[in-house]
Amino acid sequence: MELKFLGTSAGVPTKERNVTSLVLDLRGIRNALWMFDCGEGTQHQILNSSIKIPKLEKIFITHLHGDHIFGLPGLLCSRSMGGSTDPVTLYGPKGIQQFVETALQLSGSFLTYPLDIVEVQSGLLFDDGELKVTAYALNHRVECYGYRIEEHDKPGGLDTQKLNQDNIPRGPWMQALKQGGTVTLEDGRTVCGKDYLGAPISGKSLAIFGDTTPTPEALKLAANVDVMVHEITLEDALAEKANNNGHSTTKQAATLARDAKAKHFIATHISGRYGIEDCSRLLAECREIFPNTDLAEDFAIFIVQ
Repeated sequence: MELKFLGTSAGVPTKERNVTSLVLDLRGIRNALWMFDCGEGTQHQILNSSIKIPKLEKIFITHLHGDHIFGLPGLLCSRSMGGSTDPVTLYGPKGIQQFVETALQLSGSFLTYPLDIVEVQSGLLFDDGELKVTAYALNHRVECYGYRIEEHDKPGGLDTQKLNQDNIPRGPWMQALKQGGTVTLEDGRTVCGKDYLGAPISGKSLAIFGDTTPTPEALKLAANVDVMVHEITLEDALAEKANNNGHSTTKQAATLARDAKAKHFIATHISGRYGIEDCSRLLAECREIFPNTDLAEDFAIFIVQ
């Protein structure tokens, strides 16, 4: 899997950063993309990336502030004008359905593909056997959620040395053995694939936060994840201002990453008051508490490891 950042600014775009949006490329699992938030200008950012709009399978909106949703109607319509017919599922807080349907109705727009809109609450959203997504309520000025994405563990590979030792020949039954199934060989022997599988391969996990002040739910959302994506709207010296507006600071987010035992913290959603020359200072504040921190920039790509 790969995380591709399309916008990393908070509130308004800047010359260096567009407003919030990122894409999770599910490569290695299936040929699909999931988007998280869709601020104004997101589809313009896509034009300067390798992302293909028809591959969008799901869109997750954290909350209904404009810098997270104003690009959504245009993106949905552009996907339709490209002739896409594959369905899309849109997840977001209460009101997301009214927002999308009103924008489409008043603009006389239509979609060429099925759009399923799910207004979320805290708890499990779905588990398709490969990936599980859970929503957690955060603490912002409006209803806001973070999303935890968990890949199911995969069976270990077949132990070819053990197969050879037991004189189990190659054949059409190998696929069933790889899945841990039981097969009957041509010589009449019954073989169970589980006896020849290596240790399971642990699935990856991610926590993608919306805007929030520090909250106890955050620890549950980010517990032991491989990657945590969290806002750092303001520097630590402006903690009171950040929290009063429903946001977190550099050190508050880094403290969460440390306490949740996340493996990698990617910081985003940076106030427009900070220019490129300020980024090293913001990053240093995070790394003071959680060394394995990176600061996202527009078009940055991170492999989920």
